[in-house]
Amino acid sequence: MTAAAPVARPAVIELRQYTLRPGRRDELIELFDRQFVETQEETGMTVLGQFRDLDDPDRFVWLRGFRDMEARRHALTAFYGGPVWAEHGPQANATMIDSDDVLLLTPLSAGSGFAVSPSERPPVGSGAPDRLVSVTVWSFPPGQHDGVALVRDGLLPVLRETGPAPLAALTTEAAPNTFPRLPVRAGENVAVVVASHPDQDAARRHADAVRAHPTARDAILPGIQREQRAAPQMLRLAPTARSLLR
Repeated sequence: MTAAAPVARPAVIELRQYTLRPGRRDELIELFDRQFVETQEETGMTVLGQFRDLDDPDRFVWLRGFRDMEARRHALTAFYGGPVWAEHGPQANATMIDSDDVLLLTPLSAGSGFAVSPSERPPVGSGAPDRLVSVTVWSFPPGQHDGVALVRDGLLPVLRETGPAPLAALTTEAAPNTFPRLPVRAGENVAVVVASHPDQDAARRHADAVRAHPTARDAILPGIQREQRAAPQMLRLAPTARSLLR
C-alpha cells in the first residue's frame, strides 16, 4: 500500500498581492515557478498558490503558509538570507513596482484552513489548470468582531450548502510581524474566503445561489454589509501551472 502524501495545514498564511511593471508578469511567474517553490519549502514554509489576477494584467497574487509565527521567522530568515534569493531575487524585484500589499492571516475556525500536499505539485513545464480561484476579503473596523463572526457562523454554512466548500476561510493574524524586513498591512481586521470553481459561470451560479438563500439574503449579507468598513475586495484568479491551490 502506498503511503498517503503528507498534508500541510499551515496556521499562519500570507496573502501577497504584487503590482508589477507593465508586461512583466509572465517573466516573474516563470522565474517563480522554476526557482522559488521548492527552495522556499526547503526552509520550512509551504507555497500554497500562485495566480494571475484576471482583472489586472500587471498583478501577481500568491499565498504561502507556515506552522506558526516563530517558524515563519526562521523560514523567511533562511530563504531571504540564502543563496537562491541572492542569485535570483534581483531579477524578481526588477519586475515589481510594489510588493507590500500583504495580509497576515490565520484559519477563521478549527478546520477552516488550507490542507495541501506539496508532493502532489505539478512539475516544471506542466500546463496551467483551467480553473478559477476566487478570494474575497471583507474588512471590518479594528476591534469589532461581529462582522468576522457573521462570516464564520453565518456565511460559511450557506456557502457549503449552496455549492462547493471553500478551500479555506481565514482571518487576521494579530501577532506582531516576526520578519519586519517584509512589511505586512497593519491595523487590519479581515475575513477572507478562498474558493475554487471550474469557471466563471460556475462561480456566478454559486454567488447567485448564496444571494437567493433566505437566511443569507435577509440576515447574513445585510449584517456583513452593515459591519464592513469598505466594500469587499473580490479577486478572480487563474492558477499558474505549479499552484497547489486550483
